[in-house]
Amino acid sequence: MSPELLGRAPALERHRGVPVHAQIERWLMEEITAGAIAAGDRLPGERELAAALRVSRMTLRQALDGLARRGVLIRTPGRSGGAFVAEPRIDCDLTGVAGFTEQMRRAHRRAGAEVLGARTIEAEGPVARALRLAPGAPVYELVRVRSADGAALALERSWLPADQLPGLLSHPLTGSIYELLADEYGLAPHTAVEYLEPVSADPAEAAALGVVRGTALMGVERTAHSVGGLPVEYARDLYRADRVRLMVRTEVHR
Repeated sequence: MSPELLGRAPALERHRGVPVHAQIERWLMEEITAGAIAAGDRLPGERELAAALRVSRMTLRQALDGLARRGVLIRTPGRSGGAFVAEPRIDCDLTGVAGFTEQMRRAHRRAGAEVLGARTIEAEGPVARALRLAPGAPVYELVRVRSADGAALALERSWLPADQLPGLLSHPLTGSIYELLADEYGLAPHTAVEYLEPVSADPAEAAALGVVRGTALMGVERTAHSVGGLPVEYARDLYRADRVRLMVRTEVHR
């Protein structure tokens, strides 16, 4: 692949208002989008690529760093390292109330779940307020790592009102909790309020998701309600920003 890519190196335009490193980013993105470079492929070495483009290695590194920040490339140090094309990120549409399993179904991926914890605790602070419960009321706390085709994508921590959902923890918890709420309790989530915030992985979160400490994650705080307005879930989810892209659709209401 490397010789073919080097042979397609474009003639870069200088003094035209578009920085050279941005032109390199655009060219590499076009190559990846067209399928000329596949996920997992290693780019040629910096020296070779810079020579083919007739730019300094510093300029090339600006372009590679830009693509790495966007999650397009993964850069690893060492002799066996380099710049590798990342797996394409999966779009998760937050516009509707669709759980992780449904999102992966839409993306034609196989959803999985590893249960890290499932217990009954007393509701306190934000959990009690979000679920409109008295402090000390029983809630289920469920912690799971969600995966797509075996690759960890998200760490989910959910709290659900125990009195409204008797026996929930006795059911299999490796599938869709939203489908379980709908089928067993008639309390399918119908509306949700979600807040997005970038965070860095702490040691426990990094271990659960298979990333290094401090990796950028996208946090989603959510309160979901049934069609009757009953709060049925309060959740704090952490998504791997290098593997998932969160999307919201908008339209003009007149």
